[in-house]
Amino acid sequence: MKYVDGFVVAVPAANKQQYLDMATRAAQVFKDFGATRVVECWGDDVPEGKLTDFRGAVKAVEGEIIVFSWIEYPSREVRDRVNQEAMKDPRLAGMEKQMPFDGKRMIFGGFVPILDN
Repeated sequence: MKYVDGFVVAVPAANKQQYLDMATRAAQVFKDFGATRVVECWGDDVPEGKLTDFRGAVKAVEGEIIVFSWIEYPSREVRDRVNQEAMKDPRLAGMEKQMPFDGKRMIFGGFVPILDN
């Protein structure tokens, strides 16, 4: 069964190209190890909620754009292996020190699809 890792981050609008460059490099690494699809979405219509919303979830501040992303895998076992291998890959070395967003505010999780229509 397929498996999906999902992510939401707040990226300063001025860092869009830096983010895209980083995401492109990381996507290639994850796909080289077995991910089947990597999707990065730059916020365009992300409304403020009355109780909670994407901006609140990542404590976004003025000038930050919400990015919604996911990585698809053939299974959770493949995802676990890909994550282990990717973290050791020299193409990602030092990336955590150069992130164009505050990684402490990222939210993420692994999901089993229940509908793919």
